[in-house]
Order: sequence, then structure tokens, then C-alpha cells
Amino acid sequence: MDIVRRIGDSPFARGSTSGQTCPDIFELSDGNFAVIGTEATAQLDAKLPADAARADDERIVVITRETLIRARKDIPRA
Repeated sequence: MDIVRRIGDSPFARGSTSGQTCPDIFELSDGNFAVIGTEATAQLDAKLPADAARADDERIVVITRETLIRARKDIPRA
């Protein structure tokens, strides 16, 4: 599995002065997506809706609203 491309604007383009520690979204060669965000499993796990679940090897991460909105243009429709 490889990173194919960034989805949305780079952290620098979104205003990060260092561009090193900001949320990011990437499309992978297998068609899945990888997300860099703030780990929030402990804070949000118990608050998941009743029809949502998380496997032991999964984590809940938070990205900024701006990151996702600016990625919208690059997210494939199918």
C-alpha cells in the first residue's frame, strides 16, 4: 500500500507556518484513505452512537472542519 496523493490542500496552504503537525488526508493505492489527526479515542469512544463501533485496532481521530471542507473537491464521487 502506498500514498497516491493528498486529498485537499496541504497544511501550509491552509495556513500552517510549519506545515509539519497538521491534519491531512491521503488517498492510498488500494483505494482507501489515510487520515492524520489528533487522537481522541479516549474522549469520544463512549460517545459513539449506538449503531457505531470501533475495533480494537482502530482509533478515533479528529481533523479540523477546514481540512475536510477543503478536501471535498478532491474526494472521488465513486
